[in-house]
Amino acid sequence: MNEHIVKSYEDELNGLSAECVRMGGLAEAQVADAVNSVVKRNQDLASAVVARDDKLDEAEREIERRTIRLIALRQPVADDLRRAMAAMKVAANLERCGDLAKNIAKRTLVIIESDPLTPLTRSIERMGKLVQGRLTSVIDAYSRSDLERALAVWSQDDEVDEHYNALFRELLTYMMGDPRTITACAHMLFVAKNLERIGDHATNIAEIVHYEITGAEMTGGRPKTDALQA
Repeated sequence: MNEHIVKSYEDELNGLSAECVRMGGLAEAQVADAVNSVVKRNQDLASAVVARDDKLDEAEREIERRTIRLIALRQPVADDLRRAMAAMKVAANLERCGDLAKNIAKRTLVIIESDPLTPLTRSIERMGKLVQGRLTSVIDAYSRSDLERALAVWSQDDEVDEHYNALFRELLTYMMGDPRTITACAHMLFVAKNLERIGDHATNIAEIVHYEITGAEMTGGRPKTDALQA
């Protein structure tokens, strides 16, 4: 194969990966800002998160278009095919993280109309930081093809669930103690559930990285605590 064609093909694959990492940065910012909008009761920040969601949607569509075009024209096999498919799958998970961040921001716009629930807000902040850390780590693992780091994210899947379960009980206690808090607490519960789901998408990406590098599916179930469901 002509050296120029090989280089062009490699550039296309590298470009796909780079675009996913760029999209990951957008998703990280959306999640961070969504959490901050809850913590700081910041209406402008929440509105900005909702408005920016289209950028992630467009980024996913562009990655999907580029991946399909590469597969159609280059017909990659083995490692290269896994790499191309991984980019498309990672992008889909990042787009969902963006949707969940937007949902958190929309809930924030309702929550800030009620009196502050400071202890609950602190719990949301702790859970948010944990989820943000997992998302950052798994995007880094993808960008560096770092299997060890991806496995570390995967093995810590239950930490987010534990935070969610504790917050679920805390919210129930508030609602039973003061019915006036029910509306705000219900929206807080959805915020927590969205954060848990962002954690699940980080775990999904860890599994994609594992498959991209090894060609093997993850074996065994995810490490889970007995999760309460909202």
